[in-house]
Amino acid sequence: MIHFGLLGLQLKHSFSKSYFNTKFKRQASPFYYENFEITSAGDVHEIIENNKTLIGLNVTFPFKEKIMSFLDEYSSDAKKIGAVNTIKIFRKKQNYRLKGFNTDTFGFEKYLENKTTQHALILGSGGASKAVQYVCQKHQIGYTVASRQKQTNTLLYEDLKHLDFSLVNTIVHCTPLGTFPNVDACVDFPFKKLNDRHFVIDLIYNPSETLFLRLAKAQGATTLNGLKMLEYQAEKSWEIWNNSQF
Repeated sequence: MIHFGLLGLQLKHSFSKSYFNTKFKRQASPFYYENFEITSAGDVHEIIENNKTLIGLNVTFPFKEKIMSFLDEYSSDAKKIGAVNTIKIFRKKQNYRLKGFNTDTFGFEKYLENKTTQHALILGSGGASKAVQYVCQKHQIGYTVASRQKQTNTLLYEDLKHLDFSLVNTIVHCTPLGTFPNVDACVDFPFKKLNDRHFVIDLIYNPSETLFLRLAKAQGATTLNGLKMLEYQAEKSWEIWNNSQF
């Protein structure tokens, strides 16, 4: 039976398995989707070699960037971003080749439809953050990145108290802080600088309202979680896996 899967570190509460298996059941499709918890990005080859009917994978935290060195090819978007969340497995007899894609960009672009983004503040610097930065660049949206570690052209979270939030209208939280079961975790953020002209997106979907979103909403900001983005990127993955071209 043809199947698909998700690579990640802790996947007990992941979205993809339930989403795809519900989709397959509804369509009466002879497919299934399973989780593969790994501790190293290099484990991708063992997973593929041990599962001969596997033809597509999603990749989640913390392997979106690390997985790239184990692939044979990338889409132009994935190469520019430096992160992959979807893999197409091309099999020929006993051999296979792997091509990486980034469908997070598609999901985030859908979020920005019919919205005017003056300047975005992006929290985090990992794979999801890189996808958001790429979309901003593509659409000529100015942005500022903040992270817990000092990097080139990146603010520290503690620097945000000096940022002029009147120049920012979209805030995108791209870190895993606040994901179930660690629902009390939150980035160090000056929530009192927010008001009703701010649009705050948290890419986390479990819980449906993170502490970050709750504190932003308390200041009057419009908030949105990551569930619809996950659905958008999942459908884009499905489109990629069904494309016969490598």
